[in-house]
Amino acid sequence: MGIFHDLVFKRTAEAQDPSIFSGLNPSVYNMQDPVVLWIIQVIVIMAMVQALATIFGRMGQPRVIAEVIGGVFLGPTVMGRIPGFTNAIFPASSFPMLTLTSTIGLVLFLFIVGMEIDGRVMKKNVRASTAISVAGLAIPLGLGAALGVPIYREFTDPSVDYGTFLLFVAVAVGITAFPVLCRILTALKLLDTTVGVVTLAAGVGNDVVGWILLALTVALVNSSSGLTALYVLLTAVGYVLFLFFPVKWGYRWMAVKTGSLEEGTPSTLMMAVTLLIVFVSAFFTDIIGIHPIFGGFVAGLIIPKTNGYAIAVTEKIEDLVTILLLPIYFVLSGLKTNLGLLDTGKTWGYTFLIIAVAFVSKFVSCAATAKLSGFNVRESGAIGSLMSCKGLIELIVLNIGLEANILTTRTFSMFVIDAIILTFVTTPLVLLFYPAKYRRPAVTADDLSSKTIASSDESEELTNKFALVLDTIEQLPAAMTATQLLCPSVDSDSIEKDSAASLDEKSGLPAVPYGASAASDPFTSSVSLTLLRLINLSNRTSSVLKGQEAAALVHSDPVVSVFKTFAWLLGGGLKRLKLKVEVDVIPRDEFTDIVGQRVREDGAGMLVVPWASNMHAEESETHSVKNPFDGVFSSSVSTQDQMMTSVMYSEFIRKIFLTAPCDVSLFVDRGLSTPSVSGVGPDSLLVLPFFGGPDDRLALKVLVKICAGNAGVRAIALRITKNQADDNEDDLDKKHKIEALLHNTIAGADTVYANFNTETRLASDTADNITWHRYASSSSSDRSPSLSSALSRITFTTMQSLKPLHSVVEFFSGEDVRRTGRKHVVAIVGRSRKMAVEKLDGELQTLVSQRGSNVGSTVRKTLGDVGAALVVTGVEASLLVVQTCVSS
Repeated sequence: MGIFHDLVFKRTAEAQDPSIFSGLNPSVYNMQDPVVLWIIQVIVIMAMVQALATIFGRMGQPRVIAEVIGGVFLGPTVMGRIPGFTNAIFPASSFPMLTLTSTIGLVLFLFIVGMEIDGRVMKKNVRASTAISVAGLAIPLGLGAALGVPIYREFTDPSVDYGTFLLFVAVAVGITAFPVLCRILTALKLLDTTVGVVTLAAGVGNDVVGWILLALTVALVNSSSGLTALYVLLTAVGYVLFLFFPVKWGYRWMAVKTGSLEEGTPSTLMMAVTLLIVFVSAFFTDIIGIHPIFGGFVAGLIIPKTNGYAIAVTEKIEDLVTILLLPIYFVLSGLKTNLGLLDTGKTWGYTFLIIAVAFVSKFVSCAATAKLSGFNVRESGAIGSLMSCKGLIELIVLNIGLEANILTTRTFSMFVIDAIILTFVTTPLVLLFYPAKYRRPAVTADDLSSKTIASSDESEELTNKFALVLDTIEQLPAAMTATQLLCPSVDSDSIEKDSAASLDEKSGLPAVPYGASAASDPFTSSVSLTLLRLINLSNRTSSVLKGQEAAALVHSDPVVSVFKTFAWLLGGGLKRLKLKVEVDVIPRDEFTDIVGQRVREDGAGMLVVPWASNMHAEESETHSVKNPFDGVFSSSVSTQDQMMTSVMYSEFIRKIFLTAPCDVSLFVDRGLSTPSVSGVGPDSLLVLPFFGGPDDRLALKVLVKICAGNAGVRAIALRITKNQADDNEDDLDKKHKIEALLHNTIAGADTVYANFNTETRLASDTADNITWHRYASSSSSDRSPSLSSALSRITFTTMQSLKPLHSVVEFFSGEDVRRTGRKHVVAIVGRSRKMAVEKLDGELQTLVSQRGSNVGSTVRKTLGDVGAALVVTGVEASLLVVQTCVSS
């Protein structure tokens, strides 16, 4: 019995896994269970890298700077000097586990780099990019080889082959960090400029040739003879051809067969095949004597770029690689870097010499070639600075050299300093040579007036050139409805019949409005619409790829595809809608700038901004319809996220109102109607509260244009004047109310204009009367058939009131609106009180107080006094808020 106990129970007890309860020290490396210390190392690495990335990110520096410097901090240079730190956290015995995981991450990263390289880029400005690429390789390679001579004599063991060392130094000096280059170009918004395209194309050629030379160097190091090295290279060439033809064709056929390429998203099967190709390639290049990262790089080159497929593949693996695995690799580089070895003046002198040769050889050769290719001094300086970037590619090269014993720890540390400094100075140098003001198109006042981006208040009819902002898929219904309102849907046959029936009595020709030609009715002629699709740029590689593929996203982006289909159906055979699509991948805080730039370039006369209600939000207690401001009306925890979203987007809208070089309209879709390709439905009613001022005059023109272009629409134009008897009402507390309104604010300043002087207000009042009379009068001798038809469906009425905002709110629920029997109501309002006589802010605060709404000034600053009154009182209507160009 005792023997059985010893054989079974005692042995079972000994086989139990150790734990902290049995005295286990998790910081002691255990080869049988390495994951414990590995997790500790990963936590330390990620915490250090994320902290430094936040700091350096605010300086506009790429993430690789934080990764390398973080490794230097964790290595023997800084924290390694703390007694016991290295042995406890990064013992030498744990390096194989870190090396294995980091190599896997590096193979996947080089696979992503391969997908970033697009041969189509080389076709753009091919002469200039080829010249810059050749000059940026030939001269640095030559100077790099010359630099290697004294370094070899001073710091290298004679056992290292002399020719191989010179070739390696030449590659380290001549190579350009293509991935970091892509990120800098994207962050600085240079991808859509000639400088960016040429630099990107030159970087592609530079990078590919650099990798080939590096593969040659590694083959020479790992081979026992020159003949063996030749076999290695020939085998590598054969494998690349095998990948580029049968494997690439087979992969594409499978992607098409599974529907992955058509959908732009790889299936689980395709991802399994993709990873299999990556690791088989890494395995093959490793066993033939070349580093496994070359296999990952070549595998990335065969992935199709069609329909955003490569972007979707990147999105599936990039976070694991860039957040977890790749930092391990560069921290390992830092752990191998010991700046303490740079302890002599000669060593630092050679370090600075390396930096000088690496920068000057690249900068001068590329900048001079760019200048000879026709670029100006600033553009040439920017190209030279960008091509001088080193970054992570040089660090990969250096690590390969250290592993192959080409470099010593001292020379490795010298070149690491070179890589860090040249990467760090790239962004500041580009901004110094090529600041944003020199990249923007020069638009003078004459240019603005020659296009249609002047205020519509100065023209007789509303523009037919629009631009539409769209940045989320949730805005599609609102964008479609707004487009449907502005695009004419009158049938061509009915137009011809109306034209034939409305002949001028004297000439027998169709009536022509305001000097327009009969063949071009401004109310029913085709509309030109530029869709400005904005995509937020993050630090992810997939965002960088989207930035490079912005032109391709016109065909593959789902939001664009849905809207293009709608526009095609809306335009129909009559070609009423001419659509142009612009896709920009930029940081969110730069959306306003790019919108203004695109509007100037396209000459749009009005910018349309859609804002959809949150249809998934809970119904507001005080509102019978939903609106984007629902979160602002409540302080409950469930609506805090919605409130922040509303406030942030309203900030963007106000910046648009303030800076757009054209008229602006904001369509607030409150979920009351469904977009239709047949035009605005016969159950739609437009209501315009007309108080006066340029914005209200623009709103009246918008109302007439919508009615003229949509035969089934009816409208009410209500002109409101404020009785003077109310001038002194609430004098005692009006100041208090206005101060309370301004104090209770959660957003920045608005663009509600102050009153002008008496002369300008009188001129504005005169303009109000002329515009109102032009449309409200019964005279029709100079009107086109479409305008006459539109005005016949608009009811013009006037009203005087002591409390005009109260009267407007009551009007929407009154008999005049109910008896029309229309279910879908759209309120068209002017936004600002520019040059208007009546001040409405005090009355608006009274309405807010009466309704008990817990709302600050966000709604008023975004929608104006009248629009805010309709929202806070829960009027069941969507809103079209218009404002004339601020500059006008």
